[in-house]
Amino acid sequence: MDPRVQDAKGRIKEATGALTGNKDLKASGAADQTAAKATRAVQDAAKNAKGAVNKGADSLKGAIDNAADKFNK
Repeated sequence: MDPRVQDAKGRIKEATGALTGNKDLKASGAADQTAAKATRAVQDAAKNAKGAVNKGADSLKGAIDNAADKFNK
């Protein structure tokens, strides 16, 4: 589930639980929001890791190209 949708769903559940006095619904809504935050954190970490790997690969390719140029001269 999209974390934005999960967060919105959690906010609605938590507010409904608070308005009706349903502690279980309120807690479930809070849990949904926490899960959405965790999902976003994992997605951000994966995006950052992918960027770091790509940057490292680009640097390595540049070093290999430079070395190859020196050997070909």
